[in-house]
Amino acid sequence: MPAEPKPNRTNKTLGTTSSPVAQPSHSPAGFIPPHGGYRKLHSYPKTQIIYDGTVCFCDRFIDKRSRTHDQMVQAARSGNKNIAEASQASGTSKETEIKLTNVARASLEELLGDYEDYLRQHSLRLWDKNSKEALYVRKLGRENASYKSYKTFIETRPPEVVANILICLIHQANYLLDQLLRRLEQDFLKEGGLRERMTRARLQARAQQGGRA
Repeated sequence: MPAEPKPNRTNKTLGTTSSPVAQPSHSPAGFIPPHGGYRKLHSYPKTQIIYDGTVCFCDRFIDKRSRTHDQMVQAARSGNKNIAEASQASGTSKETEIKLTNVARASLEELLGDYEDYLRQHSLRLWDKNSKEALYVRKLGRENASYKSYKTFIETRPPEVVANILICLIHQANYLLDQLLRRLEQDFLKEGGLRERMTRARLQARAQQGGRA
């Protein structure tokens, strides 16, 4: 799976960064490209924070016996784990990589709706994207943040604050995944999938064998 952009520009709306993804490279001896480097993707640790934060939010504010509790936790888990699965599958199936990355993106969109529903149904405020609170969360997101960066807020603040923090994080993760999906599409159009790589590798091997004859 191609690495996500290294930070070189700031998205003014979401406070996230992106840059070109490294171009895929192919060894003359094979056709399976490097894969499985999901921990280097910016979206992976971001969605891990969302997953851990959602577990805490649901345990604190939602009845564990309710379907909503399980659905939110599973949506957060899917948003994180499908990134890892997509990365591992990318070596032999670009189609699977793209599909699973999109599943992660769709799961986060579902989770976003759950948090917005919670705020609306409990007559709580949804932060404006340019509010001082949202800007502070974005500032944290520009750094090498981990769950520890948000732990105190998520585990001690009231539901309105925690839900809004996680909404901000979901917007950031969604932006990163949208960028990644566009790049995966471009890479597929340029490089093709496994079948095309197999054909190129076989032709190259034949040419090398002919040169030694």
